[in-house]
Amino acid sequence: MRIGELAARAGVDVQTLRYYEREGLLDPPARTRSGYRSYAPAHLERLNFIRHCRSLDMALADVRRLLELSKDKSASCDEVNAKVHAHLERVRAKRAALQVLERQLAALDAQCASGHRVADCGILEELIHAAHGEACACHAGPAAGAREVSAADRWRGR
Repeated sequence: MRIGELAARAGVDVQTLRYYEREGLLDPPARTRSGYRSYAPAHLERLNFIRHCRSLDMALADVRRLLELSKDKSASCDEVNAKVHAHLERVRAKRAALQVLERQLAALDAQCASGHRVADCGILEELIHAAHGEACACHAGPAAGAREVSAADRWRGR
């Protein structure tokens, strides 16, 4: 099959296929007399393997190593398990960081009293406080709300 057909069957862009070839993730295809790439079913299978790993947010270096390991059927799968475990730990760390970010954004969102003018925007007020190095609602918790001089007014030079 030609590159366009392989790309369509795998649901990827032709440039992605070329990139995977340059990176050594896909074996070079045979060439027709006219120089066109001619892919075999094995290319589609390997591409689907790569895509599945990428859908799990695995790094290309890890995908490359898993492809290498898959060639030796008699080898121990300890390294495969270690790669998946390490990736799982990275995902858990990302999830924890995203949960913190979610709480920070929720605290910032709580500063909004919809329907007001930008001059009265609680979210911008908090962001301006942070720009001045002051505590903000999203990083300092609920006690950061009351301030004598408006940070927005200081920002605007008032």
